[in-house]
Amino acid sequence: MPVAFTIDAFHRGNFWLVQPDGKGHRAGMDAMMLAAAVPSNFSGRLADFGAGAGAAGLAVASRCDQSKVVLVERSPEMADFAERSLAYSGNAHLADRVSVLVADVALSGRERVAAGLADSSFDYAIMNPPFNARHDRKTPDTLKQQAHVMEDGLFGQWIRSAAAVVRPRGGLAVIARPQSLQAILDALVGRFGNAEVVPVHARADTAAIRIIIRAVRASRAGLTLCPPLILHEAGNDLFSPRADEINNGRASLFAD
Repeated sequence: MPVAFTIDAFHRGNFWLVQPDGKGHRAGMDAMMLAAAVPSNFSGRLADFGAGAGAAGLAVASRCDQSKVVLVERSPEMADFAERSLAYSGNAHLADRVSVLVADVALSGRERVAAGLADSSFDYAIMNPPFNARHDRKTPDTLKQQAHVMEDGLFGQWIRSAAAVVRPRGGLAVIARPQSLQAILDALVGRFGNAEVVPVHARADTAAIRIIIRAVRASRAGLTLCPPLILHEAGNDLFSPRADEINNGRASLFAD
Protein backbone atom coordinates (compact mmCIF):
# COMPACT_ATOMS: atom_id res chain seq x y z
CA MET A 1 0.00 0.00 0.00
CA PRO A 2 1.52 3.38 -0.99
CA VAL A 3 2.60 5.63 1.90
CA ALA A 4 0.79 8.98 2.07
CA PHE A 5 3.10 11.96 1.74
CA THR A 6 3.23 15.73 1.87
CA ILE A 7 5.36 18.25 -0.02
CA ASP A 8 6.56 20.90 2.40
CA ALA A 9 8.38 24.20 1.85
CA PHE A 10 11.51 25.09 3.85
CA HIS A 11 13.72 28.18 3.84
CA ARG A 12 10.69 30.21 2.71
CA GLY A 13 10.26 28.10 -0.39
CA ASN A 14 13.91 27.85 -1.41
CA PHE A 15 13.67 24.08 -1.12
CA TRP A 16 10.96 21.47 -0.66
CA LEU A 17 10.75 18.13 1.09
CA VAL A 18 8.69 15.12 0.06
CA GLN A 19 8.10 13.28 3.33
CA PRO A 20 5.77 10.62 4.76
CA ASP A 21 2.47 11.69 6.25
CA GLY A 22 1.34 9.75 9.31
CA LYS A 23 4.33 7.39 9.24
CA GLY A 24 8.06 7.65 9.84
CA HIS A 25 9.96 10.80 10.78
CA ARG A 26 8.88 14.27 9.70
CA ALA A 27 11.53 16.96 9.60
CA GLY A 28 11.33 20.27 11.41
CA MET A 29 13.40 22.72 13.44
CA ASP A 30 16.01 20.15 14.52
CA ALA A 31 17.12 19.64 10.93
CA MET A 32 17.26 23.38 10.27
CA MET A 33 19.36 24.04 13.40
CA LEU A 34 21.75 21.22 12.49
CA ALA A 35 22.20 22.58 8.96
CA ALA A 36 22.79 26.05 10.38
CA ALA A 37 25.88 24.76 12.23
CA VAL A 38 27.70 24.63 8.88
CA PRO A 39 29.51 27.90 8.04
CA SER A 40 27.71 30.01 5.44
CA ASN A 41 30.77 30.08 3.17
CA PHE A 42 31.18 26.30 3.16
CA SER A 43 32.04 25.12 -0.36
CA GLY A 44 33.17 21.52 0.08
CA ARG A 45 31.59 18.07 0.07
CA LEU A 46 29.27 17.23 2.95
CA ALA A 47 27.72 13.97 4.20
CA ASP A 48 24.34 14.11 5.93
CA PHE A 49 24.33 10.98 8.14
CA GLY A 50 20.86 9.56 8.76
CA ALA A 51 19.40 11.98 6.26
CA GLY A 52 15.83 10.70 6.16
CA ALA A 53 13.98 12.56 3.41
CA GLY A 54 16.93 14.98 3.16
CA ALA A 55 15.91 18.03 5.20
CA ALA A 56 19.24 18.94 6.82
CA GLY A 57 21.38 18.21 3.77
CA LEU A 58 19.07 20.14 1.47
CA ALA A 59 19.10 23.02 3.95
CA VAL A 60 22.91 23.12 3.71
CA ALA A 61 22.73 23.09 -0.09
CA SER A 62 20.10 25.84 0.02
CA ARG A 63 22.19 28.19 2.19
CA CYS A 64 25.70 27.26 1.00
CA ASP A 65 25.40 27.58 -2.75
CA GLN A 66 28.86 26.14 -3.53
CA SER A 67 28.45 23.00 -1.42
CA LYS A 68 27.93 19.44 -2.61
CA VAL A 69 25.85 17.15 -0.38
CA VAL A 70 25.41 13.39 -0.07
CA LEU A 71 22.27 12.28 1.78
CA VAL A 72 23.23 9.05 3.57
CA GLU A 73 20.25 6.98 4.73
CA ARG A 74 20.05 3.28 5.62
CA SER A 75 16.27 2.90 5.20
CA PRO A 76 15.41 2.26 1.53
CA GLU A 77 11.94 3.67 2.18
CA MET A 78 13.24 6.97 3.55
CA ALA A 79 15.96 7.11 0.89
CA ASP A 80 13.18 6.86 -1.67
CA PHE A 81 11.59 9.96 -0.15
CA ALA A 82 14.97 11.71 -0.42
CA GLU A 83 15.14 10.77 -4.11
CA ARG A 84 11.61 12.07 -4.59
CA SER A 85 12.61 15.31 -2.88
CA LEU A 86 15.50 15.73 -5.34
CA ALA A 87 13.21 14.99 -8.26
CA TYR A 88 10.65 17.58 -7.18
CA SER A 89 10.57 20.56 -9.53
CA GLY A 90 11.00 23.09 -6.73
CA ASN A 91 14.45 21.63 -6.02
CA ALA A 92 15.74 21.71 -9.60
CA HIS A 93 18.26 24.44 -8.69
CA LEU A 94 19.81 22.15 -6.04
CA ALA A 95 19.53 18.70 -7.62
CA ASP A 96 22.87 18.74 -9.44
CA ARG A 97 24.70 19.34 -6.13
CA VAL A 98 22.86 16.73 -4.03
CA SER A 99 22.81 12.93 -4.24
CA VAL A 100 21.43 10.02 -2.19
CA LEU A 101 23.44 7.07 -0.85
CA VAL A 102 21.67 4.11 0.77
CA ALA A 103 24.13 3.00 3.45
CA ASP A 104 24.38 2.28 7.17
CA VAL A 105 26.74 4.83 8.72
CA ALA A 106 27.40 2.44 11.62
CA LEU A 107 29.43 0.18 9.31
CA SER A 108 33.19 0.18 9.78
CA GLY A 109 36.33 -0.55 7.81
CA ARG A 110 36.00 -2.26 4.45
CA GLU A 111 32.23 -2.67 4.81
CA ARG A 112 31.81 1.08 5.18
CA VAL A 113 34.07 1.80 2.20
CA ALA A 114 32.25 -0.80 0.11
CA ALA A 115 28.95 0.88 1.00
CA GLY A 116 30.20 4.11 -0.61
CA LEU A 117 31.69 5.97 2.36
CA ALA A 118 35.37 6.15 1.49
CA ASP A 119 38.05 7.39 3.87
CA SER A 120 38.74 11.14 3.85
CA SER A 121 36.20 11.73 1.08
CA PHE A 122 34.23 14.56 2.75
CA ASP A 123 34.97 18.00 4.12
CA TYR A 124 32.09 17.93 6.60
CA ALA A 125 29.63 15.53 8.20
CA ILE A 126 26.38 16.42 9.94
CA MET A 127 24.19 14.04 11.92
CA ASN A 128 20.76 14.03 13.50
CA PRO A 129 20.90 10.49 14.91
CA PRO A 130 18.11 8.67 16.74
CA PHE A 131 18.66 10.10 20.24
CA ASN A 132 15.61 9.02 22.25
CA ALA A 133 15.71 6.20 24.78
CA ARG A 134 13.56 3.22 23.82
CA HIS A 135 11.05 3.91 26.63
CA ASP A 136 10.64 7.55 25.51
CA ARG A 137 9.21 6.82 22.08
CA LYS A 138 7.13 3.64 22.14
CA THR A 139 5.48 3.31 18.74
CA PRO A 140 4.26 0.49 16.48
CA ASP A 141 5.62 2.48 13.50
CA THR A 142 8.87 0.68 12.64
CA LEU A 143 10.02 3.47 10.32
CA LYS A 144 9.53 6.08 13.05
CA GLN A 145 11.22 3.86 15.62
CA GLN A 146 14.31 3.57 13.42
CA ALA A 147 14.48 7.35 13.14
CA HIS A 148 13.90 8.13 16.83
CA VAL A 149 15.15 5.33 19.09
CA MET A 150 18.84 5.21 19.99
CA GLU A 151 20.75 1.95 19.87
CA ASP A 152 23.51 1.21 22.39
CA GLY A 153 26.81 2.77 21.36
CA LEU A 154 25.23 4.75 18.55
CA PHE A 155 27.17 7.99 19.05
CA GLY A 156 30.46 6.11 19.18
CA GLN A 157 29.67 4.26 15.95
CA TRP A 158 28.46 7.30 14.01
CA ILE A 159 31.27 9.60 15.16
CA ARG A 160 33.85 6.88 14.44
CA SER A 161 32.52 6.73 10.87
CA ALA A 162 32.53 10.53 10.61
CA ALA A 163 36.18 10.57 11.71
CA ALA A 164 36.99 8.08 8.96
CA VAL A 165 35.24 9.88 6.10
CA VAL A 166 36.04 13.52 7.05
CA ARG A 167 39.39 14.91 5.99
CA PRO A 168 41.76 16.41 8.61
CA ARG A 169 40.61 19.94 9.55
CA GLY A 170 37.16 19.11 8.21
CA GLY A 171 34.06 19.60 10.33
CA LEU A 172 31.39 17.69 12.22
CA ALA A 173 28.03 18.87 13.58
CA VAL A 174 25.70 16.84 15.81
CA ILE A 175 22.28 17.60 17.30
CA ALA A 176 21.04 15.62 20.31
CA ARG A 177 19.37 15.84 23.69
CA PRO A 178 21.40 17.37 26.54
CA GLN A 179 21.65 14.02 28.35
CA SER A 180 23.75 12.71 25.45
CA LEU A 181 26.45 15.36 25.89
CA GLN A 182 28.87 13.11 27.78
CA ALA A 183 28.52 10.25 25.28
CA ILE A 184 29.19 12.62 22.38
CA LEU A 185 32.21 14.25 24.04
CA ASP A 186 33.63 10.79 24.85
CA ALA A 187 33.21 9.74 21.20
CA LEU A 188 34.99 12.89 19.99
CA VAL A 189 38.16 12.16 22.00
CA GLY A 190 41.10 11.43 19.71
CA ARG A 191 38.99 12.14 16.63
CA PHE A 192 37.62 15.68 16.75
CA GLY A 193 38.63 18.69 18.82
CA ASN A 194 37.82 22.38 19.14
CA ALA A 195 34.27 21.38 20.08
CA GLU A 196 31.72 24.20 20.39
CA VAL A 197 28.46 23.50 22.21
CA VAL A 198 25.26 25.54 21.74
CA PRO A 199 22.44 24.73 24.18
CA VAL A 200 18.96 25.24 22.72
CA HIS A 201 16.15 26.42 25.02
CA ALA A 202 12.45 26.67 24.22
CA ARG A 203 12.41 29.83 26.34
CA ALA A 204 15.01 31.76 28.30
CA ASP A 205 13.72 30.56 31.67
CA THR A 206 13.54 26.84 30.80
CA ALA A 207 16.13 24.08 30.68
CA ALA A 208 17.84 23.23 27.40
CA ILE A 209 15.95 20.78 25.18
CA ARG A 210 18.70 20.23 22.59
CA ILE A 211 22.44 20.63 22.21
CA ILE A 212 24.27 21.26 18.96
CA ILE A 213 27.96 20.41 18.90
CA ARG A 214 30.39 21.43 16.21
CA ALA A 215 33.98 20.12 16.10
CA VAL A 216 37.07 19.94 13.87
CA ARG A 217 38.73 16.73 12.67
CA ALA A 218 42.18 16.12 14.21
CA SER A 219 42.14 19.39 16.17
CA ARG A 220 43.59 19.47 19.69
CA ALA A 221 41.83 22.66 20.75
CA GLY A 222 39.59 22.56 23.81
CA LEU A 223 35.86 22.81 24.46
CA THR A 224 33.85 26.04 24.18
CA LEU A 225 30.37 26.50 25.68
CA CYS A 226 28.63 29.07 23.46
CA PRO A 227 25.71 31.40 24.19
CA PRO A 228 22.36 29.61 23.95
CA LEU A 229 19.79 29.73 21.19
CA ILE A 230 16.39 30.74 22.58
CA LEU A 231 13.61 29.52 20.30
CA HIS A 232 10.57 31.46 21.49
CA GLU A 233 9.94 34.94 22.81
CA ALA A 234 8.50 35.38 26.30
CA GLY A 235 4.75 35.16 26.54
CA ASN A 236 4.01 33.70 23.10
CA ASP A 237 4.89 30.91 20.68
CA LEU A 238 6.54 33.10 18.06
CA PHE A 239 10.09 32.25 17.11
CA SER A 240 12.72 34.69 18.35
CA PRO A 241 14.29 36.78 15.56
CA ARG A 242 17.48 34.71 15.66
CA ALA A 243 15.63 31.38 15.67
CA ASP A 244 13.50 32.57 12.74
CA GLU A 245 16.61 33.48 10.73
CA ILE A 246 18.18 30.09 11.45
CA ASN A 247 14.95 28.22 10.66
CA ASN A 248 14.69 29.98 7.29
CA GLY A 249 18.31 29.68 6.18
CA ARG A 250 19.12 33.36 6.69
CA ALA A 251 21.86 32.89 9.30
CA SER A 252 24.34 30.35 10.63
CA LEU A 253 24.15 29.10 14.20
CA PHE A 254 27.73 30.18 14.92
CA ALA A 255 27.55 33.49 13.03
CA ASP A 256 30.11 32.45 10.41
